[in-house]
Amino acid sequence: MGVSRGCLLCVKVKMFVFNLIFWLGGCGVLGVGVWLAVTQGRFATLSFSFPSLSAAGLFMATGAIIMVVGFLGCLGAATEHRCLLLTFFLVLSTLFLLELVGLLVFVTCRDKFDSYAQSNLKEGLKLYKTEGNLRLTNAWDHVQNEFRCCGVQNYTDWFEVHNGTWVPESCCLERSSTCKADSTTWWKEVRSGTVDHVAFTFRFLQPCYEKVKRWLGENISAMGIFAACIIVVQVLGIVFSMLMYCQVRRAEKYYD
Repeated sequence: MGVSRGCLLCVKVKMFVFNLIFWLGGCGVLGVGVWLAVTQGRFATLSFSFPSLSAAGLFMATGAIIMVVGFLGCLGAATEHRCLLLTFFLVLSTLFLLELVGLLVFVTCRDKFDSYAQSNLKEGLKLYKTEGNLRLTNAWDHVQNEFRCCGVQNYTDWFEVHNGTWVPESCCLERSSTCKADSTTWWKEVRSGTVDHVAFTFRFLQPCYEKVKRWLGENISAMGIFAACIIVVQVLGIVFSMLMYCQVRRAEKYYD
């Protein structure tokens, strides 16, 4: 029985430590969400279908869930309560399975997701500067200013919305009363090259969707590393919670 009690203590300490790390990770994610909400509030929403969906909201919700689950694991490990341990195991296993399903759906339906996202954002353009959509208007202005771009896939997206040939002032290099209809003042990117030993330079309008995708691609490695760490901690939490549950159950049977 001394060996069994020693194993239980070892598993208990390991589970508590890993859940403490998990909980601290949740605090970090929640903190990032709060920081985004305070500093990047103008990115609040670009979509008309999900007006409350934002990076800050997703981070805060994820951080809160991780903190609750981590606290549940720490409490179960400290008290050696079988009900808490089993609840923690089931909740963490469910979250892990949902993450795997979500990842699988995203990978298999990536093209459809890409197409839907563009379509949804274009629909959102129709609500630009309409009553009750100040947050969406500010978000689009902020994105176009920050990324120096115009439109979802092309500047003509705005032509379709306004039934004309003008764009919002946030598409302009320098805002003025006439810039909206003057294409020479809109955000452009300069590219140069050589063809048959002849140098050339041309300017073209940049779509916001491609620029944001490129930005995400450049920063995806850091998010991937963080997500991988969270998954490893989740798997260890699942394993240790079940081991501890079995050890506690065995100890209770011995004393009975």
